[in-house]
Amino acid sequence: MRPYTYAAARSVGEALERAGDGSAYLAGGTTLVDLMKLEVVSPAHVVDITAVPLRGIRRGPRGLFIGAMERMADVAGHHLVAEPYPVVAEALRQSASPQIRNMATIGGNLLQRTRCGYFRDPATPCNRREPGSGCPAVDGHNRSHAILGTSDACVATHPSDLAVALTALDARLSLRGAGGERTLRLADFYRLPGVTPHLENELRPGELITGVTVPALPWARRSTYVKVRDRRSYEFALCSAAVAVHVKGGVIREARVAAGGVGTRPWRLPAVEEALKGRPMRTETFEAAVAHAADGARPLARNAFKPALLRRTIVRALVHLAG
Repeated sequence: MRPYTYAAARSVGEALERAGDGSAYLAGGTTLVDLMKLEVVSPAHVVDITAVPLRGIRRGPRGLFIGAMERMADVAGHHLVAEPYPVVAEALRQSASPQIRNMATIGGNLLQRTRCGYFRDPATPCNRREPGSGCPAVDGHNRSHAILGTSDACVATHPSDLAVALTALDARLSLRGAGGERTLRLADFYRLPGVTPHLENELRPGELITGVTVPALPWARRSTYVKVRDRRSYEFALCSAAVAVHVKGGVIREARVAAGGVGTRPWRLPAVEEALKGRPMRTETFEAAVAHAADGARPLARNAFKPALLRRTIVRALVHLAG
């Protein structure tokens, strides 16, 4: 780990004042500290925002608000989350380990960096880490990599389970920076890699995520998160599906579907959603609706199984909700 200077902030304003070029915010630290130890990132200045009052889980006219500094474990177990939005609680419970969930924050989880082994190894090229150096994953070890939203410059998946669930529910981020406050749909927050994979999101220099708002969706009580991985504990998704459905009279009136483990960002599937609407809540409907789930996919040599796995994972989630 390289030397850095440190400062602690007790308010959002103080945090913004202390941030500058080459600085990083420290919240739970479960991602940043790891990457600093590996010297994948080497901020010159670290601003500790642990004491900044960005907490709270409350229901309002716009929906459910979750403060960015809330811990993952606390959010997963909160009655305003677990009962009205089970897909969010399930995504959180299937993330990382209990120890990490007790420390990691909501904002930090949404900003975590890819788990691509090439990115996390400074001895190898990586366009995300060093623009223009290349992407060895394209022809290398790519079993866990993306098939949707990829480019020749990057095929890394987005690692957050929570981001997939929140993307399905059309959540919005509250952001605050030197220019003031703004809100942004989470689905618009993450960038596709294109030729600039080092620009991962729309966060401006020094800007903070202050909270997340999930729209009021009474029918989202019928939702679930299915995660397929190589082992049950502390493993990132080969494929995942966040699904919520509004069913009335046995017919699907509304559906939300997003996938993880297959895209360079959380991947919303509007074609699948439309194919479900107006159809009976049964297996034949699900199997027909997922036919175009992997449209536009670019499988690699070692992850050609992912299009079929994606379709099966979505069907599995829908069958669970139908049961």
